[in-house]
Amino acid sequence: MRLLLDTHAFVWAVADSGKLSKGASEAIRSADSELFLSSAVAWELATKYRIGKFPQAESIIEQYGLLAEDLVARHLPITPEHALRAGAMPVDHRDPFDRVLAAQAQIEGLQLITLDPAFGQFDVKVVW
Repeated sequence: MRLLLDTHAFVWAVADSGKLSKGASEAIRSADSELFLSSAVAWELATKYRIGKFPQAESIIEQYGLLAEDLVARHLPITPEHALRAGAMPVDHRDPFDRVLAAQAQIEGLQLITLDPAFGQFDVKVVW
């Protein structure tokens, strides 16, 4: 299974796994899963930390690379194709991080690990 972690799923996987559903936790930990971590996750964490919405993200940001490595998650850069798809999606959703994650999931054939119901608007398969 090829999986893309939403920001909260990444945070919970590395800092508070009790918040993950059983299905999400099993998918993340499965030896059969190939995990991907979007650049959008790093961008969202840094942004929310900077504006004071997520002050406890400091240690996650400082250890981001090691935490991703511990999860055996591959980094997924945002390509022009991802950005163009995200911007052009005809969905009325303003969150740029969600739009990029949805575009990456579509283009790369990934299932998105998320609790966020907003992804129901996008044509992506969700695991939770």
